[in-house]
Amino acid sequence: MVKIDPKARDLVSCRTTVNKHRSIGIFYGENPLQTPFSLLLLEMSLVILLSRLVRFLLKPLRQPRVVSDVIGGIIVGPTVLGRSRTFARKMFSDEGSFLVHNLGVLGFIYFLFISGVKMDLSMLKGSGRKHVMIAVCGAITPLVSVTLVALLFRTRLDHELEKGSSIWGVAASMSITAFPVLYPILREQNLLSSEIGRMALSVSIITDALGITFVIAFEAAKQGESRSKAALWHLVSLFGLIGFTTTVVRRAMTWVIRRTPEGKPVAQVYIIFILLGVMVMAFLSDFLGAAIANGPLWLGLAIPDGPPLGSTIVDKCETIMMELFMPFAYASVGLYVDLFSLSDYWSALSPLFIMVITGFAAKLLSTLLTAHFLEMPFRDSLTLSLIMSFRGQVEYLLYLHWVDLKVLSPLPGFTLMVLLSTVLTAVATPLVSTLYNPTRPYMVNKRRTIQHTAPNAELHLVACIHDQENVAWLINLLEVSNPTLSSPVVVYALRLVELLGRASPIFIDHEKHEKQYGENTSYATVHSALKLYQETRGDCVRIHPFTAVSPRRSMYQDICELALVNKASLIILPFHAEGIDINGNISHMVNSCILAHAPCSVAILVDKGPQRNQCVTRSFRASSRHFAVLFLGGADAREALAYADRMAGNPDVSLTVVRFLTENYERDDGLEKKLDDGLVTWFWVKNEANEQVIYKEVVVRNGEETVSAIQAMNNDAYDLWIMGRKHGINPVLLEGLSNWSENQELGVIGDYIASMDFSSTASVLVLQQQVLRGQRMPASHSIC
Repeated sequence: MVKIDPKARDLVSCRTTVNKHRSIGIFYGENPLQTPFSLLLLEMSLVILLSRLVRFLLKPLRQPRVVSDVIGGIIVGPTVLGRSRTFARKMFSDEGSFLVHNLGVLGFIYFLFISGVKMDLSMLKGSGRKHVMIAVCGAITPLVSVTLVALLFRTRLDHELEKGSSIWGVAASMSITAFPVLYPILREQNLLSSEIGRMALSVSIITDALGITFVIAFEAAKQGESRSKAALWHLVSLFGLIGFTTTVVRRAMTWVIRRTPEGKPVAQVYIIFILLGVMVMAFLSDFLGAAIANGPLWLGLAIPDGPPLGSTIVDKCETIMMELFMPFAYASVGLYVDLFSLSDYWSALSPLFIMVITGFAAKLLSTLLTAHFLEMPFRDSLTLSLIMSFRGQVEYLLYLHWVDLKVLSPLPGFTLMVLLSTVLTAVATPLVSTLYNPTRPYMVNKRRTIQHTAPNAELHLVACIHDQENVAWLINLLEVSNPTLSSPVVVYALRLVELLGRASPIFIDHEKHEKQYGENTSYATVHSALKLYQETRGDCVRIHPFTAVSPRRSMYQDICELALVNKASLIILPFHAEGIDINGNISHMVNSCILAHAPCSVAILVDKGPQRNQCVTRSFRASSRHFAVLFLGGADAREALAYADRMAGNPDVSLTVVRFLTENYERDDGLEKKLDDGLVTWFWVKNEANEQVIYKEVVVRNGEETVSAIQAMNNDAYDLWIMGRKHGINPVLLEGLSNWSENQELGVIGDYIASMDFSSTASVLVLQQQVLRGQRMPASHSIC
């Protein structure tokens, strides 16, 4: 019998506790849901499957992952499945909810830590006047607006919400745009390397700096509500923790990087201690009365982003954090959301609703007007204002913290804030995709091709380099392109590096930042080789080195932007045939997007030759080279012939041009054939006296005869095969071959010659002539 003290005033509830941690099986008459571990496994499976399902269903609507995942969390809560008392009692009893909430908080902690690791605080120093003005106006205006509305409706607010500290907290949350929220959405929308994306990231870094100040002021004010000295001690201890993190911890991380050899991974023991440090920092934050995720965020900021340390931490932690722990974070949010509770408490929630809507509107308008005042186009200003209105993980964690502080009621108040934040992001994200097309500037009407470049004019090329092996083929190709004093070649050599362990893309002009990046071995090796070649060629070749550090999906934006700004006539891309090579995967994605959006002509080089892996210096040796041009007609073939004509001016190059025609000109396009005839006639008249140039014509009836004619030429006499990609080719020439092609970026014939089926060690150069505005085919949204 349980004896209860009659003097006790608190309500006492009694319930049975389960001591068994694991079930021995349902066939022994036990219910696995009554053991905590079995229940945890089922909850984990349910939450992850629901979040995946909702994400799949909302993907056609262009919804970001955070919206899909929080809807999945709401489904398991009292709004949908949780309305069934049986489901709530079996799946999310007190023990089940306790596990979900704790795992969810752990997910939020490591999410903010990883976000801190990715953040590049050097962007604060590099922020221009425009970024600062947009950030400050976009933060101060909603802060003041929400505060004024709160004071106007103060008598109608809840007891806790009417306090000055609570009003400040709500107003501050409406004024900031959290970088950890913004970055994943921009990455999903493929806007990280776009002009708007870069500006949004810079502005969000500034607002985060303001936001941390606002949050610290809110926490201190809450601490001071009981005792004024508590606020003072809170600030002293908090600034002490920040100082320790920014000095001692930062130096420790720098020491770890110095102890890591160049090109080697960071030792596992350091990673383990850092991940343990995340939990220690979370404990200290909670111990000092701050939001529990503040410490992990500061620890992440103290770790240098990028390789070797930052990239290693992100690589080892991000997947398990996003795919395992974050679904529990969204489920913990969903368990507090009950949409049906809003109708019963609407009169009490209406002032809070007005405050939030005012904050959203003020944020949107202030950012829009400030950006437009600073001479940004209205469409881009509206896009930026919508991006800066995104809400997500940081806000959800903040709302949970407010529930703990009793600023918000557990169900109706929290539900309203989560609902408004989710709806705003769900509406703004598709609007951003509709309003802003990052490839729009690349759609030009002016011809930028080899064919339309004047014979004695400078030829501007953008050459992309994935690794050091690409330097040899680039130098070989430049050498045979016949650079002369009357027609020099200007090369913009762009080293492509995948963005790892950091959030902000970097575009480096090495001529302007030689001191900052000159000592980096990975950059120096490539650029030293290019500089050496430039010195040997004098004024005939000028090379300008760049490096772009960006995500795979947005690398093409850096390439197209560089070509557009410098008025390049040709972008040269490497092709990696080895599918298992990581550079091959990057190459395929980049090449496909460049072909779809390039503001000029594009050349793809498949380097199959025996010199591929030889030392770069061997490329300088003069030797006789024999090239074959396969002219199948169309704009791409004309561009290939124009480039081959430039090569024919090199005395070390012999050229064989083979034009393929259909019998009786079957299914020829009249306009295309007229253009082909004109260029071929011009080429032959120009090179008629050149003994190193041979011109032939071959008549075929289908694709099989085309392949047979090409195979008959394969006698190891050629060092390079040159051809157009696909535009304007008579379909009779490719009849029966279309389904055989595997690499679409090379075209049917280019793919065949580059394949192992075509036993040739000669390299392959495939060209696509610039596609003008209005003639472009839409690119696959899943790729770029």
